[in-house]
Amino acid sequence: MWIRRVFFSWLFPAALALPVWLLIGWGIFHAGGWAFLWTLFVALPSVLIGEVVLALLIRARPTVREQRAVSWRDVAGLTLWHGLTIAVGFFPQAVFGWILAAAIVAFLVVFWSTLWQLWKDVAARGRAVFTVDGRAAFPDPNGGIREETVQAGARQGGEIIVISETGSAGDDRAAR
Repeated sequence: MWIRRVFFSWLFPAALALPVWLLIGWGIFHAGGWAFLWTLFVALPSVLIGEVVLALLIRARPTVREQRAVSWRDVAGLTLWHGLTIAVGFFPQAVFGWILAAAIVAFLVVFWSTLWQLWKDVAARGRAVFTVDGRAAFPDPNGGIREETVQAGARQGGEIIVISETGSAGDDRAAR
């Protein structure tokens, strides 16, 4: 669990640390003038914006906010993407294009995985079964069922309105 919490805390600092590493890596490994322009105008903004978007999508999930920890799928995807981004910062001449392509694909996989997890988490929260005694059962994304007490109108002394369907609109007019 502590690894997942570390990644939760690392999301926003990574948005600054990874682009800065690309710039520092360019300077240390003498990548050249064109690499500097590419780093400055393409890589830095892409990594910064991509990481902020991922951080916001991950932190938007209710389970992540409750646990203050990312999922194991997030840990695996972010480890891969961050590792490849760090590898790009070494500017290796022979395999630079392959590492860059792998980093872009890794980002896209993590992005869509994050969207899918957000969709599943929010959809699971929307399916709740409410009972008369003021309790609600929410399906837990981990497979269980979580129960909560709900502030229902009956608990607060309010009135309860029951609407029952008798038939279609055409049937009601014919019966009159």
